[in-house]
Amino acid sequence: MPLTHNNMWHEYINATTTEEVLRILAEKGERARIMAGGTDLILELERGVRKGIDTLIDVTRIPNLERIIIDEDEIIHLGPLVMHNHCVESRLIRARAYPLARAAWEVGAPQIRNRGTIAGNLITASPANDTITPLMALSASVTLQSIKGRRTVALKDFYTGVRKTVMEPDEMMVDISFPAMATTARGMFIKLALRRAQAISIIDVAVVLDFQAGTVKSASITLGAVAPTIIHAPDAEKYLVGKRLTDEVIEKAALLTMNASKPIDDIRGSAAYRLEMVRVCTKRSLMSVRNGHEQEGMPTEPILLWSEQNGESDFQTTHQSPSAPIETIINRKKYSFNTGFNKTLLRLLREEGNLIGTKEGCAEGECGACTVFMDGKAVMACLVPAPRAHGAKIVTIEGLSSSLAVGYREAARADGSGVRDGLHPVQESFIEYGAVQCGYCTPGFIMSAAMLLEEKANPTRNEIEQAITGNLCRCTGYYKIVQAIHGAAVDASKATQEVNDGQI
Repeated sequence: MPLTHNNMWHEYINATTTEEVLRILAEKGERARIMAGGTDLILELERGVRKGIDTLIDVTRIPNLERIIIDEDEIIHLGPLVMHNHCVESRLIRARAYPLARAAWEVGAPQIRNRGTIAGNLITASPANDTITPLMALSASVTLQSIKGRRTVALKDFYTGVRKTVMEPDEMMVDISFPAMATTARGMFIKLALRRAQAISIIDVAVVLDFQAGTVKSASITLGAVAPTIIHAPDAEKYLVGKRLTDEVIEKAALLTMNASKPIDDIRGSAAYRLEMVRVCTKRSLMSVRNGHEQEGMPTEPILLWSEQNGESDFQTTHQSPSAPIETIINRKKYSFNTGFNKTLLRLLREEGNLIGTKEGCAEGECGACTVFMDGKAVMACLVPAPRAHGAKIVTIEGLSSSLAVGYREAARADGSGVRDGLHPVQESFIEYGAVQCGYCTPGFIMSAAMLLEEKANPTRNEIEQAITGNLCRCTGYYKIVQAIHGAAVDASKATQEVNDGQI
């Protein structure tokens, strides 16, 4: 059932500089929290897990915080606004920190990866958070800053328990750094969960091995969801050094890794099951590294559900709610809201904007029924705070047809295959293929599919499946939905080609 809606904050500040953020944190202390992706924080506030917070400081408009760079010392740096999908698409991360890219790919679904940040994943401090495990294996550190100064803390020393860190209320995480993997090193990340997407780890394993003349020069093995914090398997790491990855060595290392685990029973799995799966997943990781198969299952060109045609809007002035209205552009129309600042974007659209095509299914980022486009990215509106809409460009299902790129729209019109009566080609295709039953989830599926076709004109079936991993339907078996998306792609591609060839 949807969560009970509460007024989750009293003041919301869209900041424009780090200095401004640090000043507010120093002033507000425990009563303020930084808002970046918000995919964890929104739920914690709504569920009452985070109490006594009345001010949210949105840092997503501060420039240059999403950078991924490597310095002259071969240290990779991630800014505090680096999202999971940034890591997924980064050639640098895929080449020199592959376990992190793989873990980021395993997080949630595209809409979640388009909002959730690596820094937020670290700060939430759940032992089941996917990206902590590979970053621990990569010997990462985090840099924390307040008005009193900066300090750098090794990630292994950052955590003090379940969802507990050494971070002070007045500090902001401004950098994540780790040595780039050597060209002689290879790594792997394996996550075991109850389903392929949108699932919390039962256990996860990260392995980073450096080789010299066919033997292991150094080894790092870390484990998630088997202890109060992410842990190493020190006996296995020591055992592997100086050895070749024979079947016998891999078996022994997997057993030693299992023995390092201290799991508990919970709703996702028993302690005994977790122990055995640590052994199995460690064995699979080591075998993948040995055989050069660690990239299997990771798309070369992953689907991100974002479009280069709709970049970030121009935002230069600090905005504070409720003292100033939320001024935004929705479906190419200007809106100004004097209420709704303490709601989610989903509720703002439905209740203040009367745009009820965007649906609330789960209110916790699980079902995708509330998918909208914000500044060119597909996101879950239920996990976006309403004031983040200020200065943004938003597209909902009501304005989908008008959001089409001009060339795509004209090509689809040319042979009558789409945009008839104000419909998007994907909407037309859903009608043609009968890809609807109760229809509640349909707006979210259509939004994801439309962004997919903006991103990739001729998606494969696998890419279509990637695009809709964040959308759930309780009526169908998804077959007609996939067929409809494929049909829309074929029709639009055919029309585009005919226009280009001068046939239309």
